[in-house]
Amino acid sequence: MLKSLYSGIAGLKVNQQKLDVIGNNVANVGTTAFKGSTVNFQDMLSQSVSSSQGASQNLGGINGNQVGSGVKIGTIAVNQAQGNMMATGNDSDVAINGNGYFMVEAGPALNGTTPLTVDPVTHLVDPAAASTAGASISYTRDGSFGRDDQGNLITASGLKVLGYSVKDASTESIQADGVHFVNVNVPYTATGTDLKTLVIPDSVTLADGTTSKITKISIDNNGVVTANLANTSTTVIGQIAMASFNNTAGLKDLGGNVYQDTTNSGIAIIKSGYGAAKADDNSGGGAYGTMNSGSLEASNVDLAQQFTDMIVTTRAFEANGKTISNGDEILQTIIGLKR
Repeated sequence: MLKSLYSGIAGLKVNQQKLDVIGNNVANVGTTAFKGSTVNFQDMLSQSVSSSQGASQNLGGINGNQVGSGVKIGTIAVNQAQGNMMATGNDSDVAINGNGYFMVEAGPALNGTTPLTVDPVTHLVDPAAASTAGASISYTRDGSFGRDDQGNLITASGLKVLGYSVKDASTESIQADGVHFVNVNVPYTATGTDLKTLVIPDSVTLADGTTSKITKISIDNNGVVTANLANTSTTVIGQIAMASFNNTAGLKDLGGNVYQDTTNSGIAIIKSGYGAAKADDNSGGGAYGTMNSGSLEASNVDLAQQFTDMIVTTRAFEANGKTISNGDEILQTIIGLKR
């Protein structure tokens, strides 16, 4: 059987898969924080027709001859480049300028009774502790956040956003019974080691036990959420948590703009809360980046590049089909020689 037939079939297969990837990129050109993918090919095993020979006294060296057997997918690599920032004007929209990810979870709300503890040295969360708390943690760069009927800060698909509560000398903001007033004008720090479900309620409990309505929220570059109250005071509600990975290209795409860590991405390294010790510079931007409130990250897909790749891939697909057609004609000619 002609090897060109098998090479042509392999070429059809990989170029079809490349067209699938290009089609997915184009379809997601408007998806928030989408990262486009590129396909890289590798040649398949080559068969030796003749071996190489070294030079002798009478003859020079002879190169070996090999015939390739086609092509295969080498990698489908995700482009991790930063997408453009799109201003939305929505106070709860947040874009990450850098390499970090928001932490989100499905499961029971984590509050003062059931927090997840971050190791202050390694900046890791024990997976067993997350399982015990019933939390299924995933990661996203889509910061189009909103609130549910309980006041939980959530993603568009209903996943709860994780972060830190904050505290002053006597009060911690997010407790099991709700959100309490922490004055933005006095020294305060994040709890630093306990991840909780961030809550932005309609009102905050004041020191005297009364409540005051929230009129407006804002989020700064460190993810600290503050709120203006109807009594004209300002309270700190909490801080949005961020995670980074040694190999972001190794994350598994779960759909819905959500990712899961894998053995090759490494475990999530979690940014310390506001005011934590900065001996390892884990409280600053560093590997995580900063947050831009009132903006969302756009898809990083370049349509011009995708259309160019689509044309080249389509022509390659047609050429491989032609290889199969020519191989078929040759086989018919060989069979006809018997007549």
